[in-house]
Amino acid sequence: MLFNSLNFALFLPVVFILYWFFTNKNLKLQNFLLLISSYFFYACWDWRFMFLLLFSTLLDYFTGIKMQDSKNQSWKKFWFWLSVSINLGFLGVFKYYNFFAESFAESVSHFGWSVSPLMLNVILPVGISFYTFHGLSYVIDIYKSKIKAERNFVDYAVFVSFFPLLVAGPIERATHLLPQIKKQRTFDYSRAVDGLRQILWGLFKKIVIADNCAVFANEIFNNSADMTGSALVLGALFFTFQIYGDFSGYSDIALGTARLFGIDLLRNFAFPYFSRDIAEFWRRWHISLSSWFKDYLYIPLGGSKGGNWMRIRNTFIIFIVSGFWHGANWTFIVWGLLNALFILPSIILKTNRNHLEIVAKGRNLPTLKEISQMALTFVLTVFAWIFFRAENIGHAVEYVSGIFSRSLFTFPGLGTMENFWTTIVLVVIFLLVEWQGRENKYALEGMNKINRKAVRWFSYVIILLTIYFYGYFGENVEFIYFQF
Repeated sequence: MLFNSLNFALFLPVVFILYWFFTNKNLKLQNFLLLISSYFFYACWDWRFMFLLLFSTLLDYFTGIKMQDSKNQSWKKFWFWLSVSINLGFLGVFKYYNFFAESFAESVSHFGWSVSPLMLNVILPVGISFYTFHGLSYVIDIYKSKIKAERNFVDYAVFVSFFPLLVAGPIERATHLLPQIKKQRTFDYSRAVDGLRQILWGLFKKIVIADNCAVFANEIFNNSADMTGSALVLGALFFTFQIYGDFSGYSDIALGTARLFGIDLLRNFAFPYFSRDIAEFWRRWHISLSSWFKDYLYIPLGGSKGGNWMRIRNTFIIFIVSGFWHGANWTFIVWGLLNALFILPSIILKTNRNHLEIVAKGRNLPTLKEISQMALTFVLTVFAWIFFRAENIGHAVEYVSGIFSRSLFTFPGLGTMENFWTTIVLVVIFLLVEWQGRENKYALEGMNKINRKAVRWFSYVIILLTIYFYGYFGENVEFIYFQF
């Protein structure tokens, strides 16, 4: 069930009404309703994978209790590694087995050996990377005695499968979400309105920006051999805004939906394309994943406490693993390596925490220095996205080679494509709105400060009309991160 579908537009109000008006504010009934709704939501993709989600949930629930009740460290360690091994094993089989099998066969072929590995013809369960990481953070925190095991199965199952975040995050922590699930929740009108406002902006990002940009990005990337260098640059730019509008749009809808039920999820995006260096970009892009790797991989490896060599090593490890988390393709690993290289100067010079506040805070316009910093960071980010989007390494290399050709300085010749200039204008307007609202948690949050109700409602109507008249409602409108 897609957030941008009619089915979800019917599903959400029904669950909302049942949740607030037919559970009599009974916390157990509310949580049970959220659990049933979440499993129904997930079953709409493929009901068979519902059992994999349930197994993963039961595994971490019982091993968590076993760790908590273990009387010695060896048994605690046994239950911990059992959970981690099975979780990563499922992830490895469904997501990475074919990749490793193909890579092995290709590697040995260079030595003249012919290997035909057994390939698995299975569909990647949607959301498996996200709910697996939910469970892993839970068992790791119990093992490190940061939290106690949850003994209420319904409460724990809601933590893992809460439908707004189930298929594409944000990646939640038990320390943040479980206490909210166990706490009595009462309806808050202003909170619900704020949630609807964020949902509206998320839909605009997805339907108007991401899906329109996807039309041109797909056309250019799929026919890159026939495109001029200037057109290839535009293709990379279209994908840059496609993936941001798509993923941050999903996160906005998820956070807004959760707020309708009195729950706050972790923020996942903080205007990353206004970053002044790559370190700041990664503090603002997919925040829940970046912080997950920092807490559960980077810091255990030693973090930044050692010398330059340790910081460089740990940085490369975390970015390679982050790239590999996104998918079983060498393009994602190269994308991770590129970001590691881009962030390296700030790690060595210890300037990676220079920009903790949003750019031009309290000012309407940035300085020339800030503009140049943002421009350089944006160019590096766009370049890395080429590898993320390409079908394989060869395609990425050909694409980059095509950019740096004589045709780079020719007219791209895309102006005759349907809705080309309309999409350009919409992206510019989108950037202006994002810039204006960059000091808030999301671009439209500041609208609650507008005293005149008529002005607020006029703005909402304009956004809705823009979605209706300029939104893309064609095929292939799934969210990009569903594949991860």
